[in-house]
Amino acid sequence: METYNGNTLMKMLHDADEGGYAVPMFDYSDIWDQMAVLEAAEELHAPVMFASLPIGVNEIGLEMLGAIGTVTMKNASVPMIHHLDHSTDTAMCCKAVDCGYPSVMIDASKLDLETNILHTREVVRYAHAHGAVVEAEIGKIKGRGYEGSFDGGDFLVKTDDAVRLVRETGVDTLAIGIGTAHGFYEGKPEINFKRLEEVNEALDLPLVLHGGTGIPEEDVRRAIRGGINKVNVGTQIRCTYMKSAQEIIGKRGYTTHTVEIMRDVKEEIKNVVKYWIRVCMADGKA
Repeated sequence: METYNGNTLMKMLHDADEGGYAVPMFDYSDIWDQMAVLEAAEELHAPVMFASLPIGVNEIGLEMLGAIGTVTMKNASVPMIHHLDHSTDTAMCCKAVDCGYPSVMIDASKLDLETNILHTREVVRYAHAHGAVVEAEIGKIKGRGYEGSFDGGDFLVKTDDAVRLVRETGVDTLAIGIGTAHGFYEGKPEINFKRLEEVNEALDLPLVLHGGTGIPEEDVRRAIRGGINKVNVGTQIRCTYMKSAQEIIGKRGYTTHTVEIMRDVKEEIKNVVKYWIRVCMADGKA
C-alpha cells in the first residue's frame, strides 16, 4: 500500500506526456461508481483519477468524501488520485485540501481573466503549501454541467490569456476550451486542434480535456497527440449508473437487497470505465 499525493499526480501526468497516452479521470456520485473506477483501473493496470463534484460535496461533505478517497488511494494497487472537480468556490477547494484531496480544480473560467487569475492564485498558494496541486480552466466548456452552462460562441481559449494565467498563478494543470462540451453532443464535436497545439507549444504544463463523453475515439487520441495529458469523463458514468440501476431494479424488483442490485450496476459502470481507459491508452501503464 502506498499513499499517493500531489507529486504522484504530476509524475503520472509527466509519464503520460512522455508515453503518448492520457490519464483518464472519472467523476463519481457515491461509493458504487467510485469502486467501479478502482476495480477497472486495477484490472487494466492503469493510472486513473476519480473526482467528486460540488453537487456531491454539498450533500455528503468533504470530510466523508475525503476520508473515503484517502482509503481508496491507500489501498489501491495502482496509482489513483482523488480530485475535486469544477469547484467555483475557493473556500471549498482549500477545505478539500485539508480533507486529504491531493488535487483540486478551481473553475473561475466564467469570470473575467483578472478575476480568474485572482481566484486561481489564492487556491494555488494554499494548496502548494499543503502538498496538493491545482487545476484551473480558461476558455469555456460548452453545454450544461453542474458548474453552470455556456452556450455562446466565444468559447475558444486565447493562447495569450492561458500563458498569462499560468505565469501569474503557478497553477499545475490547465483545462482549456477547444470546442468540447459537457453532456452528450448533438452531432459530431468540433474540436479546434490547431488551438490546442498552439497552447501546448506556448505552455509547459499538463493540459486537460473536459467533456469526454461522446467524443469519438479518434478525436480523443488526436487530442492526446496534440498535448492533452488528462481526459475527463462524467456524464457517461452517471447515465450508465442510472440507466443500469433502473433496468436491474425493473427486472428483480424493489425488494431485492441494495447490494445485489448495486453489484451488477457496478459491473456496467466498470465496462464504461475500461472503455475510456483503453481510449486514453492508459491500460498497462501503471
